[in-house]
This record gives sequence, structure tokens and C-alpha cells, in this order.
Amino acid sequence: MRISYIYKMENFKISNAAEAFLKKEQHDFFINNKWVRTDSPKTIDIVNPANDSIVGKISVATAEDVKNAITSGKRAFQNKVWRDMSPIKREQLLHNLADLMQDHLIPMAEILTIENGKLLSHAKSEIQGAINTFRYYAGWATKIEGQTIDLSLRQKPGFKNFAFIKKEPIGLVAVIVPWNFPISIATWKLAPLLAAGCTAVLKPSEVTPLSTLYLAQLFELAGFPPGVVNVITGDGESGAALTSNPQVDKITFTGSTQVGKIIGQAAMQNLTPISLELGGKSPAIVFDDADLTAAAKGVALGIFRNGGQVCVAGSRVYIQKKVYDNVLADIISEGKKMNMSDGFDEKADLGPLVSKKHLESVSAYIAKGQEGGAQLVSGGSSPNRQGCFLEPTVFSTTDNNHLIVQEEVFGPVLVAIPFDNKEDALRMANDSRYGLASSVWTKDISKALQCVDALDAGWVFVNSPSRSDPNLPLGGNKNSGIGRELGKEGLYTYLKTKGVNIVY
Repeated sequence: MRISYIYKMENFKISNAAEAFLKKEQHDFFINNKWVRTDSPKTIDIVNPANDSIVGKISVATAEDVKNAITSGKRAFQNKVWRDMSPIKREQLLHNLADLMQDHLIPMAEILTIENGKLLSHAKSEIQGAINTFRYYAGWATKIEGQTIDLSLRQKPGFKNFAFIKKEPIGLVAVIVPWNFPISIATWKLAPLLAAGCTAVLKPSEVTPLSTLYLAQLFELAGFPPGVVNVITGDGESGAALTSNPQVDKITFTGSTQVGKIIGQAAMQNLTPISLELGGKSPAIVFDDADLTAAAKGVALGIFRNGGQVCVAGSRVYIQKKVYDNVLADIISEGKKMNMSDGFDEKADLGPLVSKKHLESVSAYIAKGQEGGAQLVSGGSSPNRQGCFLEPTVFSTTDNNHLIVQEEVFGPVLVAIPFDNKEDALRMANDSRYGLASSVWTKDISKALQCVDALDAGWVFVNSPSRSDPNLPLGGNKNSGIGRELGKEGLYTYLKTKGVNIVY
């Protein structure tokens, strides 16, 4: 069943580097700059969701394997070879890594498409975005700042206070990332923590670990000292062993709210600092004074790209009643234009969902939406073909409390709701346990800024679907998480504060 992913494109062949990597009988752990095999016989098959073929096999880390990886990362932090390396040298190594990623962009993107199902063009864009993020944080390595402060502490006559605040790397970071953007999200965490002088143990999702393992080998080639970045693979038990270990100095996790709460509870047992980027049910608000054509295209892009498997996807759209029917029809039209095919098909607009299990989950939500009285106005079915494909799906309802409105589906499923006025739209948009992202479509800048102030979300985009940039902090409110990634805030979350006073 190996290398069975030539798919429908008769003239397409993956690169030699990708093929050689995927031919490995079993993929091991990257610990202390070495490939390490576990003694455990437990493995997980990696399946291509476009054609159900098995394209790889990973080892499942035991508690002892996780401990070994943590020991490696902790030792690398404590021996100070990385944290005491000159900032400009850390910057250079991050640039070295970015250079290597650029050289290996094609095979890494091919592997990502094979294991995840996303379009090859999107996979290339994801890798390029990760390269840009490493370069962005490479520049931050030389710009970490503390500050001097004035104290009111009284000293003996002739003596003074010299007080300052010092920023130091927090230590060994446990990094757990999801399957939808495995390279992007790993980079959002690795780049700033490495720039700050921390070390890491990274666990990718067991659904899409291969592209991350390919990336792991580049750290050694780039010149990173042993133990600075360690990568293990496995299941939920492997992750639990990582997040519950008291030697971990910080946990950063991206994934579902349910799992995030479990990890948060484990972290509190050791009082381990934690950053959580969790689920979303992000609203888009389309006012009747917007560029309606652009709004329909933007809303469709925001929910259907990557099969809706995007935490910031605009999965519920509030459309002003005057233009509701027309805008909804245009969104449906955009969805119907999309060509579903294998990620290597250059004509494809939409690839498969990541797995059969996830397809079943999304399909169950569609069924519940219909059973609960929401009107299915477009899509909702899987084509009669091999693979985990699902049509772009649109519901219409007036019930803002409907399950399909309130729960995260994480698929190409949009629910549209009409509204009367701005206050009505904002009330419904904020009536959610999530608060990750949002978008507003209007030509009225005053109205746009009022919505920016009122929306309870970590991100607000005006006249655009949500998109990430290394310099724009990302994170959610309410059940969408704790903390921020990217930007300056994403760097300082991996630094701890030390207050110092010298009496002289």
C-alpha cells in the first residue's frame, strides 16, 4: 500500500526527497538530534484522506519515551548552550532553519498534502508562511528588553536603589499542535520560544505527524545544539505524559476546547504556566451597505477554505434582512463553483476532510442541524467517490440558539441568520461561549469601528476573512483560549520576569 498516492494525475510524481521519506517502514522520535526508536510495539497508521491509502507508520511514545525527550530538552536548557548563546547567533540559526525550509519546501508540502488532504498550493503557502514566521522571530532574538524602574524604598543616607526588570527564558516548553495546520501552528510556537532561549518537546497530532517529522531533521542540519528541539509522536496518552510531567516549565496547546480543559487541569497540578488556543464559532456580519459581492466571496472563502477545518473560520454569518436572500444566494453560488478533488489536482478548490472519523463527525452535525429545524439550503452530502470529501454546506435559520449555530463543526458548514440592525447583529454575534475571531463587512468606517469595540473576540477583521500574520497577535476570549500567539506578545509569553534591586 506504500507510495500509492499518484492519484488521478497521470503525469504527477512526488519529489525524490518526499518519496524517500515516506518509504521508511516506521518513523521514529527525534530526541537529542538523533532518531530514536521506542521499545513499544504500538504504532499508528497514517492514512491519506484522498484515497484511504496507508502512507506511513509512526511510533507511539510511552511514558518512558516522553520522559527521555523531556530530559533531553531540560538538559539542553540547563547546560545553557542555547539560552546563553549570543542573541545574534540564535538569530542566525533561525535564519539557517528558514533557508533549509525554503530548500525543502516542495517535499514538505507534498507530505503535508498526502497526510492532511489539503491542496498542494495551500500546503506550499503554509510552509512559506512558516518560513516567514521563523524569519520574523529570528529578528526578535536580538530585541528582547527589560526596563529600569524607580523604587520608593528608603535607604540609609548616601545609598540609592538601582532597580530593573529582567526578562529570562521560561525553560522547557511542551508543545502540542493539531492536524489542520501542523507546520504553521508548530512554527507559531517554536519560533518565539527558540528566539527567547527556551527548548522544546513537540508532539504533533497523530493524524498528521509526517510533515513535522520531516521538519525535525532540519534543526540538526541548521546547526541547533542537541536537545533544543525534540519531537515525539503518539496518542492522547503520550500527550498526557508530556503535559503532566513536573519538569515541563510551560505548556502551549492548540486544539479543541474539550481537550484544552483537560490539559489545563493537568497543568494546574504542577502549577505549570499554560497557553491555550482553542475552538471557535466565529461570526461574520454583513451589513446592507457593504460591497455585497466581495462580502459573499469573503464569507465563502472564510468557511470553505481548507474544508472549514480552520479554528478562525467564519462559520456563522449574520446578514442584514434587506440583502439576506441575495447575499445568501451568492455565498451558495461560490460554494457550488468549488471543484472537489485530490490535493494534487491543480484544478481543485476543495480537498478532502482530514479523516473518515472527522467526516463522520461533520456529517453528524449536518444531520442534527436538519433534525433541529434548520433549513439545509445547499450541499450537505458526500460525493460518491473514494476519499473523505464533503460538499460545501449552507444552512439558514432564525434561531441563534440552534445547535448548528452554537457548536463548532470544524467543516465546510456555514449557517446564515438574518438580522434587523447593528445592535441585533452584535447581540447574536456575542451570544456564544467562544470568542476567537470575527469579521465585519461594511463601507461605513464609523459602524465598523463600533463593531470592533463591541465584538467579544480576539480577532476582528473588517472587509476581509480572518488571516494570520506573524506580527498580529492571535488568541481567543471565553472558551476560545488563554493567552496570545504571534507578534511581540507571542514572544514574551515564553519569558519570565525577574525584579532586581541593587543598593549602592
